[in-house]
Amino acid sequence: MCLGEERGSELMRKLAPEDIAKITRAVARLGVVQAELVEMVLAEFSEGVDSGGGVVGSLASAEAMLRAFLPEEQVEAILRDIRGPMKERDLWAKFSAMNENVIAAYLKGEHEQTAAAILSNVDTEVAAKVLPLLGEEAMREVVERMIRMEAVPPKMMAQIEETLQTDMLSAGGQSSAVEMEQRMADLFNKLDRDVFEGLQTAIDERKPGALDGIMARMFTFEDLIRLDAQSLARVMRGLTGNTLPLALRGASKEMRAHFLDALTARARDMLLDEMNTMGPVRGRDARAAQTMIVDYTRQLADDGAIDLPTAGDEDEEILD
Repeated sequence: MCLGEERGSELMRKLAPEDIAKITRAVARLGVVQAELVEMVLAEFSEGVDSGGGVVGSLASAEAMLRAFLPEEQVEAILRDIRGPMKERDLWAKFSAMNENVIAAYLKGEHEQTAAAILSNVDTEVAAKVLPLLGEEAMREVVERMIRMEAVPPKMMAQIEETLQTDMLSAGGQSSAVEMEQRMADLFNKLDRDVFEGLQTAIDERKPGALDGIMARMFTFEDLIRLDAQSLARVMRGLTGNTLPLALRGASKEMRAHFLDALTARARDMLLDEMNTMGPVRGRDARAAQTMIVDYTRQLADDGAIDLPTAGDEDEEILD
């Protein structure tokens, strides 16, 4: 950020995709950094660069070194072992970048367990778009398998990735049961609300209690009604454009009242005027705005700016 947009962008172009993603997430959550801390970080970085004691390693330099004293066959064998793990990092990023209709069409030809394993590794936003395209019955079956899946057997993962024509992933990257529950919660948070409610009903009928752990980790737009007025006001101050009035147009009477009560009289009147002059609003657009508010709320919580209510919290002061 201190380098500025132009030079910072040039530097980012030289980084690996996964490093760019990590830095982007960090920048998005950075907030205000005091000048003293900026100076300290820059001084530390400058000292490290000026020391001149570092070296830069790469696959190319390692390959050149190996070829200087090893036979060709041995060099190739070593490089094959190294390139596999390096390439696997890009596998799911590339697969997630594909069109959701293409992914869905591919998964329809696979066994439900294979589809579950694949969707457990792609970006949750992508998985949320792909699931409804599988059809209700297949979606239900795949989600149930994802919920039960603690780790994909290495042999099965190897077969999946061979089919995808990629290198085999290391078995060490598999998710624990807790991580899988959180991943499913993130996926369900991004899933269309009507789709999720239908899916939830169907799974509850077939597997009562299967979603309990996941539901406890979810944070939805309706959960904002349990935020205190100060935290809710902090959320609203950071929203841009027509996100808030659009979201509230699709909200319940209780949700609207809770948001409006957290505003000053002047801000409340301005918001009501904006909502009244918006005209007809599509449900899909309202839900998208609500998702944006939830994402921003979670970001504030991650930054420590607000505290999210726990799953057991209840608000008994809701008024009609």
